[in-house]
Amino acid sequence: MREKVEEAIEKIRPSLQMDGGDIELVDIEDNVVKVRLRGACGSCPMSVMTLKMGVERIVKEMVPEIKSVEAV
Repeated sequence: MREKVEEAIEKIRPSLQMDGGDIELVDIEDNVVKVRLRGACGSCPMSVMTLKMGVERIVKEMVPEIKSVEAV
């Protein structure tokens, strides 16, 4: 499952990097993905929306057993 989640994050990463940010997979616990938003994404007021509407949506599409994605 970790490999699939990392693939999903790699799919998202270029978009985040274009805006001066990045994302790091921290852990997966009980089908909840924990990520760290870095750079511009870490301090952006829209980061919650990016996380839920972008990252979580794509991760759940590619790995249906994932319940949610949370920032740590």
